[in-house]
Amino acid sequence: MSNIGLIIEEKSADIGNFLVGRLLPFREKRAVGPFVFIDHMGPSELKDYQNLDVPPHPHIGLSTLTYLLEGSIFHRDSIGSALEIKPGAVNWMTAGKGVVHSERTPEYLRHTDKKLHGFQIWVGLPKHLEQSEPTFHHIEANEIPVWEEGDIQYKLIAGEAFGRTSPVPVHSKLFFIEIKTKTAQKISIGKDLYGEAAVYVLDGTVTTDGNSYGSKQLMIAKETKLCEFEMSENGTVYLFGGEPFDEERFIFWNFVNSDKELIDEAKVNWNDQNHDAFPLVPGDEHEFVPLPKAILNRK
Repeated sequence: MSNIGLIIEEKSADIGNFLVGRLLPFREKRAVGPFVFIDHMGPSELKDYQNLDVPPHPHIGLSTLTYLLEGSIFHRDSIGSALEIKPGAVNWMTAGKGVVHSERTPEYLRHTDKKLHGFQIWVGLPKHLEQSEPTFHHIEANEIPVWEEGDIQYKLIAGEAFGRTSPVPVHSKLFFIEIKTKTAQKISIGKDLYGEAAVYVLDGTVTTDGNSYGSKQLMIAKETKLCEFEMSENGTVYLFGGEPFDEERFIFWNFVNSDKELIDEAKVNWNDQNHDAFPLVPGDEHEFVPLPKAILNRK
């Protein structure tokens, strides 16, 4: 019997002036463990006149995780953070009761050809932290645990698994893992995982129960402890998952919360540009992403 409960095909989504491949949420699966939103950015070749420009926009009730494979993004937020994220590093921002941030191509790259490829992820917060003060952490690439077992390389980008813990300061039990193979390999890691699990194929193919799956597919496991598959040579997959929350998480635009009233309050505060609730972003105060009117009236 197959352990694959659901296959999700990456679908295109427009985030302004950039197209991404959306993996979560999906109509048949709204979350995997605490992961409520996963975008695969690129890979994209940007010309000297093309840049990533996502103006200041708000979040509540979640943590954002940005992980790049290629390229660079300059992050600014209302906490006062201002720094560049490069491949292999992790930006971890916890919105709590409210944060605003922007994501743009760094100034020194804005007039040259460049690449952009990576993941942008939202992780729900435990209920008792949904109204916490916002925080931001940047973890350099050389701080992320990486190890090899034969021709298999593992990287624990966030969370805990395999008896190891990533330095990313997550707020619940989860894992975000990269696995790379040089030669075709059987991967049997169910005993090291917990909660819910999903496997995303980036490069190569994954074979399980006699069926092969290629790039841009997310496979949801029926039973995490039975997580076992074969990877082709020069393959790369990512595993997302962990313990799900007891309460449902609602998503409206950029807001995530277990309480719809707090989401409705955030809609009004952002629409009215209430800077007590959503402070300006230092160094990026002159633009913002307006609240879609359809979202304001949606209950």
